[in-house]
Amino acid sequence: MSYGFGGGVNKSYTDVYQGSFGYTAYGVFDFHITPFVTFGLEGQYGMVQGGNIETDPHNRQFVNQYTALSANAKLMLGEVVNYDKSEFLYNIRGLYAGLGIGVIKNNITDIVRYKPSWAANDPGYGPFPGEDKSLNLLVPLNFGFNYFINDGYGYMRYIININAQSNFTFGEGLDGYNDASNKFKNYSPDVYNTYTIGFKYMLGKIKSYRKTL
Repeated sequence: MSYGFGGGVNKSYTDVYQGSFGYTAYGVFDFHITPFVTFGLEGQYGMVQGGNIETDPHNRQFVNQYTALSANAKLMLGEVVNYDKSEFLYNIRGLYAGLGIGVIKNNITDIVRYKPSWAANDPGYGPFPGEDKSLNLLVPLNFGFNYFINDGYGYMRYIININAQSNFTFGEGLDGYNDASNKFKNYSPDVYNTYTIGFKYMLGKIKSYRKTL
């Protein structure tokens, strides 16, 4: 088993014309089915934002202080290659991909519901429909690298983790806007990507492991 924490930046891709950067902090607990196959839980807290009241074509912007919880499975390269016979493969055995499912709790703390009076197109138009608080289905895709550090007994004990995660949300809560598709392009799931670095500690009983390649 292992547990860890980390943080980094995120970028939003929503119905708002242009996304912006925010921040993400996370904690994770994984069960290692083998040294290179894991299943675990990840909790996130952060801020996702996008748009700009002055430069957005529709004068829209939002800030979402979100929390999320997901279950994730990950498969590392070390599970499918014979890394013992290659120093290069040994060094990159911690490369992985993963897929998960979970829920995101959206909390819109700042949003433009009505266009400002000085807007050149449709001044005062509104309100833009949507909810400030909502729950949405979340599907995270993970791509990353685990760098393993052995303890004094030669066992893998510490992990430095670098991760890129695409989070697909199903619903209209991430940016707080739920506009009709005949007026705004509103066809794709709202997405935010996270780019994080973290630290993990491995604990628990150790079982013998023999690769079958």
